[in-house]
Amino acid sequence: MTQSILIQVGQCGNQIGCRFWDLALREHAQYNKAGVFDGPMSSFFRNVDTRYANPVEIPLGDGRAKIRALKARAVLVDMEQGVVGELMRGPLGEVFDHQQLITDVSGSGNNWAVGNRTYGSLYRDQITESLRKAAEHCDCLQSFFIIHSMGGGTGSGVGTRILELLQDHYPEVYRFTTAVFPSADDDVVTSPYNSVLALHELTERADCVLPVDNQALMDICHKVTKTGRPGGGLVKAGSEITSGARGGEKPFDSMNNIVANLLINLTSASRFEGSLNVDLNEITMNLVPYPRLHYLVSALSPLYVSPDLRLPPRKLDQMFTDAFSKEFQLLKVDPKHSLYLACALLLRGNVNMSDIRRNIERLRPSLHFVHWNQQGWKTGLCSVPPSGQPYSLLSLANNTCFRHTLTDIQDHFNKLYKRKAHLHHYSRVDGMEMGLFGESMESLSSLVEEYSSLQATLNQLQGDTPRLRIM
Repeated sequence: MTQSILIQVGQCGNQIGCRFWDLALREHAQYNKAGVFDGPMSSFFRNVDTRYANPVEIPLGDGRAKIRALKARAVLVDMEQGVVGELMRGPLGEVFDHQQLITDVSGSGNNWAVGNRTYGSLYRDQITESLRKAAEHCDCLQSFFIIHSMGGGTGSGVGTRILELLQDHYPEVYRFTTAVFPSADDDVVTSPYNSVLALHELTERADCVLPVDNQALMDICHKVTKTGRPGGGLVKAGSEITSGARGGEKPFDSMNNIVANLLINLTSASRFEGSLNVDLNEITMNLVPYPRLHYLVSALSPLYVSPDLRLPPRKLDQMFTDAFSKEFQLLKVDPKHSLYLACALLLRGNVNMSDIRRNIERLRPSLHFVHWNQQGWKTGLCSVPPSGQPYSLLSLANNTCFRHTLTDIQDHFNKLYKRKAHLHHYSRVDGMEMGLFGESMESLSSLVEEYSSLQATLNQLQGDTPRLRIM
């Protein structure tokens, strides 16, 4: 059985990580009612006391988390300790190893340079040591999952510094990143700078990036809350763990829960048995044809905003339709009108392969795949359904529609950079080379060009590109 380590960075990363562990414990409690520490549980948890090897106690979903001898394979990092502190005081606190916490009190001031250069250097040895300890507890370490935001200082700066450390110290271990992009009306004025600087690092150092954006998540939450039914979870609503702003001004718990469910479904093959489980290394092998184009657009059906608030169960065929609808994408994009390089369909529950093949054939005519990968489908099937649903579907698409997200960031960056606005906040940070702005922008422009050149092949086939007229 392989193991993975979750690295939660910044306020956003720790909020999402909290939801992930809540959901993971609920699933193991539901499908391992005897509480025996088994192989599936060892993928993300370790048993710290052999006296309690059989059984261990895990939460039963009633709001009382009784956790004995279980520790999450996690490293928690935040340069403003409020969220991590409350998480440790909450019902899930016992599942975290206190030696795997790295916090400060002042925060990164929404500045990539402060996070990456100042705190990244200051805590480099401590982070390296925490990663080493977490790795040594694994028998067969397969992957690291980093959860962070792109617009903030700690998430973008420290998060990408950790990615650099992983590349240097664990080059053979897969590096997956879940990156939360800011919405167009984000109130952090420096978020375009932070996003572009972080994107450069993600492009060069990550094996696979799962981008999501706040606007898409907010739209999904609005849709679900109109049709779902209310309920609660193990995490207290209104706390710093569940709020986007300090003091609980704006609740982001529902948005965090959607991203957590993305990770729950992605890792289900590692945590449970299945007739056609897709290993994590198969994701990068089958969905990343070019090293730099490793950004995968994700969609979930059914949608979740809390353990007890979700859309009603979907019919199986409707789930496949949902996965390619723009309303179910975790980015504000529409993949059906762009070019697919590859696509994975990861299902959970009592689903037959004949159902999968039938729906692929049904949807194939409406999708555009690159000419050299017309059969670019990867399918996975985990027999254990998600908690409270008969089945679920996670779609991961390597699609040229991601260029729209990149060009939006590019435009917001240029509006600031051409006026040299707020650059002094970065130039005064020790170790920050201002030439990195130009280098990062060149990297982003090159990435956009790669996606656009692939999209151009589809436009030519559809007759959207004017042809040269010979007189």
